[in-house]
Amino acid sequence: MGEDYPSDSLESETNEIVTQLSYEERRVLDVIQGLLEPCDRKTYGERQREAATKLGKSVRTIRRLVKKWEEQGLAALQTTTRADKGRHRIDSDWQKFIINTYKEGNKGSKRISPLQVSMRVQVKASELGQKEYPSYRTVYRVLQPVIKQQEQKANVRSRGWRGSRLSVKTREGKDLSVECSNHVWQCDHTRVDLLLVDRHGEIAGRPWLTTVIDTYSRCIVGINLGFDAPSSQVVALALRHAIMPKQYSREYELYEEWGTYGSPEHFYTDGGKDFRSNHLQQIGVQLGFACHLRNRPSEGGIVERPFGTFNTELFSTLPGYTGSNVQQRPKEAEKEACITLRELDKLLVRFIVDKYNQSIDARSGDQTRFQRWEAGLIAVPNLISERDLDICLMKQTRRTIYRSGYIQFENLTYKGENLAGYAGDNVVLRYDPRDITTVLVYRRKGSKEEFLARAFAQDLETEQLSLDEAKASSRKVREAGKTVSNRSILAEVRDRQVFTTQKKTKKERQKTEQAELKQAKQPLPVEVEEEVETVSTGSEPEYQMPEVFDYEQIHEDYGF
Repeated sequence: MGEDYPSDSLESETNEIVTQLSYEERRVLDVIQGLLEPCDRKTYGERQREAATKLGKSVRTIRRLVKKWEEQGLAALQTTTRADKGRHRIDSDWQKFIINTYKEGNKGSKRISPLQVSMRVQVKASELGQKEYPSYRTVYRVLQPVIKQQEQKANVRSRGWRGSRLSVKTREGKDLSVECSNHVWQCDHTRVDLLLVDRHGEIAGRPWLTTVIDTYSRCIVGINLGFDAPSSQVVALALRHAIMPKQYSREYELYEEWGTYGSPEHFYTDGGKDFRSNHLQQIGVQLGFACHLRNRPSEGGIVERPFGTFNTELFSTLPGYTGSNVQQRPKEAEKEACITLRELDKLLVRFIVDKYNQSIDARSGDQTRFQRWEAGLIAVPNLISERDLDICLMKQTRRTIYRSGYIQFENLTYKGENLAGYAGDNVVLRYDPRDITTVLVYRRKGSKEEFLARAFAQDLETEQLSLDEAKASSRKVREAGKTVSNRSILAEVRDRQVFTTQKKTKKERQKTEQAELKQAKQPLPVEVEEEVETVSTGSEPEYQMPEVFDYEQIHEDYGF
């Protein structure tokens, strides 16, 4: 919110985003990421052979995959695979024997290796009189998923700090030694203990805060604040904010600049569903960083510690603070709540930029967190174009392009250049929920999305509107419509019903006039004349019964 991003070049407007990866393609992705880590020539050769064994391919094929990925990026992973890929070409009885032998041989204090399992397979084949039996390579491929699962469950703690160096342990058993700034980033979520209101003063609830922290400097490099629950899309928005240069308008009243930007080499998170998503893996490949999961909650202290600081030094000082204990929530929390999401964003950004990042961390010595981030940079971070970061933007359900290139979204009308030629097509909108006055229009093209154009909200070109504000306005309009009295509506229906019942058609009027004319030509009997005289000379007029209408029936008939 309130950020002005550098405009991208015209050439970057035509990029495509791969939005679907199969399970096999994700396996290839993991192998390629492992091969891209720096090492010497001998180690690289060993990694190539391990990758070939893991994927069941030759070393030459692995080299071709890496070269293709370097040339084509994420699109290189989308290859056709055999229909029987992943299936072992051995009898199911042999598969059960191999797995059971390995599991039984590793119970308790016993240990057995895949090579020893292969020897027992040979013994079993000899006993059965079979000349053909699974080879050692086949035995290893069958046992590979079991071995990997056991390694993930291994009870291994992180080495943590050793002197002035920090190391973190991944779920795959790797040690990531943090060497510099933008080397390892961490990310996590928390529910803010503060009740917010919308711009109409109604309680909107407690927002979610997602932070991205540089492990080396403990500097907060990006955030996302909103009412959306944690998901891969929320993580992507926080990453986008961390990667791009941050420029805020004067209304934020910042004394310092939030100077952090760039992309990490490793993205280290817990094992939540939002961090294990295919979407996040695709972002990592597109932007050039590897995603890792931590196995223990205790290894997330670096990213979780700032949440406590925010609570004690910022949120607890604001009206509407609820505290972390629901049972001990202050009774005045809802009555005093008066801060909107936009206002909290300004307060939080200023707290991070002017105080938190400018404070000295206990392990940093005499440097502030931001100074340590600057000093820890090996080189000036590369600027990533805004179009390349569109993969980080939240994706909405499809919309239809109307005639003349108009699109409807969140009760707003958008117009985009060159969209008239796609009238009638279904498109995908990508947008920043902090400002939906501009949306990016993409068209599905197989497993990719092709960028078409920007679309701008009509009559809001110079204003800023967040998604939450738009939803609050729509909700207010709906609630106002429900409170409108229907008395005038029912009165109009009643009067119209009376009018239609009393009003006669032209044919009926002609028929009535002819009857009256015919009756006027005939002489009245004596008895009738006397009766007419009696009625005309009476002092009291004749009483007519009023017509009664059933309002419930009218409501049922007309739907009011």
